[in-house]
Amino acid sequence: MLLAKRTSVWRARYEVSQDGHRVARWDGSLWRGGGDLEVAGQTFHVRGNAWGSRFSMLDKAGGVVAAADRVGRKRWTVTAGGTTYEFQRASVWSQAQDLYAGGRQVGSVRKVSFWGSDVAVDLPGVPLPVQIFVLGVIVTMWQAQAAAAGGGGGG
Repeated sequence: MLLAKRTSVWRARYEVSQDGHRVARWDGSLWRGGGDLEVAGQTFHVRGNAWGSRFSMLDKAGGVVAAADRVGRKRWTVTAGGTTYEFQRASVWSQAQDLYAGGRQVGSVRKVSFWGSDVAVDLPGVPLPVQIFVLGVIVTMWQAQAAAAGGGGGG
């Protein structure tokens, strides 16, 4: 299991560790959906569409390594290396996202505590760079949902 600790109050910047050792970094973009991730010395760029419903993870040459579709819906997918990973919101009252395979839950991404911003990533069988991509997509989705909830009428 991975533990992502937020390291910045102002930005969606996370240090990701496994068994106490840093394995990756997610640095969310302040002005647009997506950000950059670093895994094993490699940097990938994550870009989202204007609606925040589709994201792509790009390598240094601009090639698509992974793609997320229907983000923000009850069910959404990530495709990488010829494999499609199916995610589903855990419940209408929860921000947690569960990974499904063969119709059963096999993993999850969820906040460690209700009040905190640290995130537990438990996605067995998913390659590490794709796990960090999923983390970045989910954190970006949570930020967009929080902004929408706080951006009421005011008239």
